[in-house]
Amino acid sequence: MSVSDLPVTLPDPLARRLALALDVEGKIPRALDALGPVSDRDVAVADGRPGRFAERLAELGARVKPVDWRDTGGHQQDAPWADALVACWSAFRGVVPGEMAEAARIVRPGGRLLVVHDYGRDDVSQLHAAEGERPEYSLWSRRDGPFLANGFKVRVVHCWWTFDSVEAAQGFLEEAFAEAGGAVAAALKRPRLSYNVAIYHRTLGTAPGPG
Repeated sequence: MSVSDLPVTLPDPLARRLALALDVEGKIPRALDALGPVSDRDVAVADGRPGRFAERLAELGARVKPVDWRDTGGHQQDAPWADALVACWSAFRGVVPGEMAEAARIVRPGGRLLVVHDYGRDDVSQLHAAEGERPEYSLWSRRDGPFLANGFKVRVVHCWWTFDSVEAAQGFLEEAFAEAGGAVAAALKRPRLSYNVAIYHRTLGTAPGPG
């Protein structure tokens, strides 16, 4: 399973079960297309391998090429080649100059950088409550946070983790998230968890403006 496919790291087969449950309505790829667009475009996917997320972008008409974001340093083609770079969860954890420079080496001037992170204020965030305050749920979406203060805008997408039944959802949560999952599972009344993501987006090759 590609690290760009899921917002959490889980062993198989739990990862595959979550991949089937995550955003079955396809709201995230459709929002990426609206903000990009990605259809009929050359699209780099950070930390990606051929997988479900890349398949969804390809279904929208994107010409997808995964790039290994952990192996930075200008290893890509010398000339920018992508119309958009999509990074989900694992890359762009804040706005780091080195990552922005790497994006500029990949994306043609005027191309789009689209960064997906958890937004919180949902059922899924309760699974991480014991970890303390996560920047995804607070700092990153603020006007003085690293994204909006550096020329990004944000769109929040309201989607779901959807399972076949309440029992299937409960079993998955208890197995994947132990005590925290059990607490969320006990409160379930329907076979899905609300899940909000933020898509931070900006055009590259232009000066940052207000968020």
